[in-house]
Amino acid sequence: MKKLLFILTCLILISTKGFSQGILSRLEFGLKAGVNYSNFTNASFPTDPLVGFHAGATVAFKFTDNFLVQEEFLFSSQGAKIKGGSLGNQNLKLSYISVPFLLKYRANSGFYIEAGPQVGMKAKEDVSGLSAGDFAKKLDLAAAGGIGYQSKLGLGIGVRYVYGLSKVGNFNISNINNDFKNNNVQASLFYVF
Repeated sequence: MKKLLFILTCLILISTKGFSQGILSRLEFGLKAGVNYSNFTNASFPTDPLVGFHAGATVAFKFTDNFLVQEEFLFSSQGAKIKGGSLGNQNLKLSYISVPFLLKYRANSGFYIEAGPQVGMKAKEDVSGLSAGDFAKKLDLAAAGGIGYQSKLGLGIGVRYVYGLSKVGNFNISNINNDFKNNNVQASLFYVF
């Protein structure tokens, strides 16, 4: 009986180790940082694009060598330059913790395309004339799509467009419609381990 129990324990440990190595071999972890070029669409006040940044970590699961599902955890600064009106002239800065969930096709050459949904959770806002937390909603939903290149060494470059799906505004100011949405172009450098 002891020999049987010992053999079963060894088989379970060997199969568990093989299973976990199989899963781990399909995972890719990485670091990412880059520049944002953001603005609002459908705003009832004049705006210009605002330059910001994003940085964070990525994890991807490879279904095959070419098809992946990638999730990212990014700090992203967005917003717009306000050019007059009830909000005056100011840089309206919104900071989010963004979590895109992307389907990705990567060719053997290293070039890739990606698309999927993104959820942003407001971390901070910098708006003159309003008390903290009064300008933007806490959640920002978006659709993301991009292209890029990843070398065999793991270094890569990518460009992504993030199209806002949910309304940003969470305030009541006369003459201002708060139905505008975030839109953002991101250029990134990344390294996958």
